[in-house]
Amino acid sequence: MKISIGNDHAGPEYKKAIVEMLIAKGHEVTNYGTDTTDSVDYPDFAHPVATDVSEGKADYGIVICGSGNGIAMTVNKHQKVRAGLCWTKEIAELTRLHNNANIVSIPARFTSIQQAVEIVETFLNTAFEGGRHQNRVDKISC
Repeated sequence: MKISIGNDHAGPEYKKAIVEMLIAKGHEVTNYGTDTTDSVDYPDFAHPVATDVSEGKADYGIVICGSGNGIAMTVNKHQKVRAGLCWTKEIAELTRLHNNANIVSIPARFTSIQQAVEIVETFLNTAFEGGRHQNRVDKISC
């Protein structure tokens, strides 16, 4: 799979662990995130991830910021993007099963690094259920 990842200053260590796991599993990763804890603006890292997903250059995206909210709001402005804010692997599973999310947003200040890795693994390994959920997903875009 091709995966794009972006993060702000709250997520460099999270990104590092996630990217290591992804590469170990044979995925191709494009990194748009910062590698330092110096303050940055999350939209600068969110927009490239969302563009990759919306244009089909990446199968999925991963975004990380302190609460996960601001970066999720940013990527969700892009057409064809459905980002879910996930702080447990169970929520990651549901956002794929029921919402066909193609970007996972992780709140670094509310999860551990190990939880974040598990969230990403669950997200990537869960298929969209379709059926009645497809009707709902079709109604998301304006």
